[in-house]
Amino acid sequence: MLMNTYPKSDVTFTRGDGSFVYSDKGEVYLDFTSGIGVNSLGYNNPTITKALVSGASLMHLSNLYDTAQDRNLAQLLIAKMGLKSVFFANSGAEANEGAIKLARKYSYDKYGQGRHEIITLRNSFHGRTITTLSATGQDKFHKYFTPFTDGFSYVPANDIEALLQAATDRTCAIMIELVQGEGGVLPLDRKYVKELAEFCRNEDVLLIVDEVQTGVGRCATFCAYEQYGILPDIVTLAKGLGGGIPIGAIVSGAKCEFTFGVGDHGSTFGGNPLACRVASAVVGTMEKSFLEGIYDKGDYIVKTLKQMHSPHIKEVRGLGLMIGIELSDLSAIDVRARCQDNNLLVLTAGTNTIRLLPPLTISLSEIREGLAILQQII
Repeated sequence: MLMNTYPKSDVTFTRGDGSFVYSDKGEVYLDFTSGIGVNSLGYNNPTITKALVSGASLMHLSNLYDTAQDRNLAQLLIAKMGLKSVFFANSGAEANEGAIKLARKYSYDKYGQGRHEIITLRNSFHGRTITTLSATGQDKFHKYFTPFTDGFSYVPANDIEALLQAATDRTCAIMIELVQGEGGVLPLDRKYVKELAEFCRNEDVLLIVDEVQTGVGRCATFCAYEQYGILPDIVTLAKGLGGGIPIGAIVSGAKCEFTFGVGDHGSTFGGNPLACRVASAVVGTMEKSFLEGIYDKGDYIVKTLKQMHSPHIKEVRGLGLMIGIELSDLSAIDVRARCQDNNLLVLTAGTNTIRLLPPLTISLSEIREGLAILQQII
């Protein structure tokens, strides 16, 4: 019935509440995945429920007309991020696809045809459309679907010399994740990011930061770039932005504020009033005390994992509540399966890394409960 694109477990979930999901057999699971970082405020959150109910009378409207909901969300994002303009999409891949178009249009307008190449990092992941797969710096994604979109090159992360050598007079942008999520939860080096951003400023090369997974509080600041002391030209958001409702966003700085004109880009469902209303409710929770709580919970998880002194844990790394546990001699898939057998849901990132993306609203007692299960297994 459904295409065989995802490995399905033998559990069917029927509802969720807070940090827990419930199966059709009445089993209760503690969720350290939040739908791969999507259910940022947990399940059955009253703030989101209220926004859904109040927005049901105007779920969708053509983009030929304006709504208060999309303008309100745009204003919230611009105020939080220090940028200038927003385009709403439906997913992270769509947001990244639009960011690539935006960068190429900026360069075309200013320098003419031919300055269209984009550098991304090895081990990166930017989506599953043909173009965002092309932007993804992992060879395993570059098969079956040829021909891929050209104009992309890849350099190792944290190697500024390799990046400088790869850049040419045809380079229009550099696209990075500040924490490579699918690649293994690998934070970039701060000095490297600063040098990369300085190069972009000096050469009028746009800096695109993919915050699809790291943004909207996941890393204990609204966006991860705040912790790196940079201001990108283009930022993409999705996943946790809608708290479970599909929405993506391209947020641009001053350079690209007016680059897209009428007809240059579009999306039938992008910026629909219901998604924007819910996303505004999510963004509205991202106050200083809430973000500080995310930092404290992430710090507690990392310290507790390191104190386990397990011979199977090679390294623990991450930012905020985006945490990777690199295993030395265990299969991440096997560990994930054993966690599920013990009513804990976790993610993998590659063959040897367990990825934790719990709801940002998770309590310390729930964290302790989940870590106790992990300790038994690892």
